[in-house]
Amino acid sequence: MAQNLIEKIAQRFAVGLEPGRIVHSGDYIFIQPAHVMTHDNTGAVIPKFKSIGAAKIANPRQPVFALDHNVQDTTEKNLQKYAGIRQFAASMGVDFYPAGRGIGHQIMCEEGYAWPGTLVVASDSHSNMYGGLGCLGTPIVRTDAAAIWATGKTWWLVPPVAKVHLTGMLRPGVTGKDVIIALCGFFNKDEVLNHAVEFVGDGIAALDIDARLTIANMTTEWGALAGVFPVDGRTIAWLKTRAEIIARRGLAGVPSDADGHGKHPRFNPDRIEKMAQNPVAADPDAYYSKTLTLDLATVQPYVSGPNHVKVMASVMALREKKIQIHKAYLLSCVNARVDDLAASARVVEGKKVAPQVKFYLSAASAEVQAESERRGDWQALLMAGAIALPPGCGPCIGLGVGLLEDNEVGISATNRNFKGRMGSKSSIVYLASPEVVAASAIAGFIDGPEEVETVELKGTMAVGERPGAAREQVSVLAGFPEVITGEIIFCHQDNLNTDGIYPGKYTYQDDFTPEQQAGVVMENYDPEFVRIVNKGDILVGGFNFGTGSSREQAATALKYRGLQLVVAGSLNETYKRNALNNGFLAVEVPALVTDLKARYGADKLTVKTGITANIDIRRSVLTADGKEYPIDPVGATAQELVLAAGLENWVKSRLTETTQK
Repeated sequence: MAQNLIEKIAQRFAVGLEPGRIVHSGDYIFIQPAHVMTHDNTGAVIPKFKSIGAAKIANPRQPVFALDHNVQDTTEKNLQKYAGIRQFAASMGVDFYPAGRGIGHQIMCEEGYAWPGTLVVASDSHSNMYGGLGCLGTPIVRTDAAAIWATGKTWWLVPPVAKVHLTGMLRPGVTGKDVIIALCGFFNKDEVLNHAVEFVGDGIAALDIDARLTIANMTTEWGALAGVFPVDGRTIAWLKTRAEIIARRGLAGVPSDADGHGKHPRFNPDRIEKMAQNPVAADPDAYYSKTLTLDLATVQPYVSGPNHVKVMASVMALREKKIQIHKAYLLSCVNARVDDLAASARVVEGKKVAPQVKFYLSAASAEVQAESERRGDWQALLMAGAIALPPGCGPCIGLGVGLLEDNEVGISATNRNFKGRMGSKSSIVYLASPEVVAASAIAGFIDGPEEVETVELKGTMAVGERPGAAREQVSVLAGFPEVITGEIIFCHQDNLNTDGIYPGKYTYQDDFTPEQQAGVVMENYDPEFVRIVNKGDILVGGFNFGTGSSREQAATALKYRGLQLVVAGSLNETYKRNALNNGFLAVEVPALVTDLKARYGADKLTVKTGITANIDIRRSVLTADGKEYPIDPVGATAQELVLAAGLENWVKSRLTETTQK
């Protein structure tokens, strides 16, 4: 069966596959990513790594540590934390980038870790950005990072893949940021939630790499797990330019060893040429769950918000409203590169920031700032009244100088405008391109640098029909049940969040026992739940089950209560990951949930149905009330993790095997 680009890359980095196995969406696989990036949260991964019994990193060339989040904090506590991470990196031989070098995602691109056609992960949600270079970048959680350090591997559920067809060309004055704001605001009904996105179409050729990085970065806010552009002539040209820059810089800037011949370990002509000769590409007849189209010629400068990426308005429309602002931000991993700063400098040239506005400026990396200074753009922004901050994350995540105060309005070139993220919960945040942010800082209200004709945005979406190929039978590992049987307990609620499943007030009680977790599970959703369910039951929930925070107890508490697994119409991706990381199976069966909703309605929060569900692992079928429902295969990877009672135990067993050899 044909493969799309995501499946092709996943196939290349999958390990332990059965002979002849072809990877497709819905498959659980073990992966060995090319690199794993951690930032300040390296400090939290280190104790996890040690607690599973690991003494050394399996492949020191695989991890990358980049300190970027809390770089403005010069307290003794934070400096000690940073020093500890540096020391750990040195002891393990890991590439390390100190505070001030830049944002980790920018470094991953600048230094060639995010390489076209490879799979690269990071314990940060904006690893999607690597897709601008044709690299499958996707987020992981801290337990995964520790597992990769220890064994080189973790698991991945290959997501459904949506194809986004970009047609036409952007008009003058329209940017990549406007494109992703348009996608988030136009397709705002979770069309690509928990999907990987492949960008295709004739409109891509005119998008430079900076625009692609911006668009890929914010596919995170769109709800996607990855957003990947094809490798084309622009990609190759960018790589060659980077190689020339690094050659001029010399190997002194490389934290790891060269290859022994004086060549950069990643950016070198041989590697670029080899990749260019055989880029990874989707098969022509590959399957996509959805196909979306956007006419780039109908995109105009947009503003996202307030406080949500699913709401947008044209700059021209907002200009008329003269929405006063107090702070403007030109920073973050999405829009603080050289061209972004240059475009903003042109907007502010010869002008001054409005008296009531504070305009904060931070480059995506020290290299970006140095180049911007060389060109004179940095100085132009400072002369206009911008306030410089060190390269790093800062206000984007509510840290350091320049946060929004009560009832203030901000406009930002960052990627998130969630309520309270950049300061006070009563503040309001809009997102826009660097040019619009700069123009607004000068005007004192939301404004654009120039007039752009308003046109109707045009886009379409179609749902793909999956080919009716015969489903292969799944091999069942020794000790794993071929059939899972239990009574269905139905909880109809859609968007049941983790606080409903496991109340937040218990989350940081570290001495809370498994029995205590089991006793309070679903307390905020239905206090009667614990008395209704029995050991061995199968919980069937609604759609987007487990949304909200990333607390693992929302999975473990159900497991400790004796539920065999969770079935849902759809599952929040982080919840699904936390569940399997703790050896608890969670599967999606939307048709079953729809049928149960029609039968039982929403009168009762928890229904003891009396219906027995049988899940045939070999056939990938759930049978209930005389009807069969297909499920995604529960393959060897998922079975191994359940049998091991979770990822940490799986890692410990691998470390023991290695020691005994």
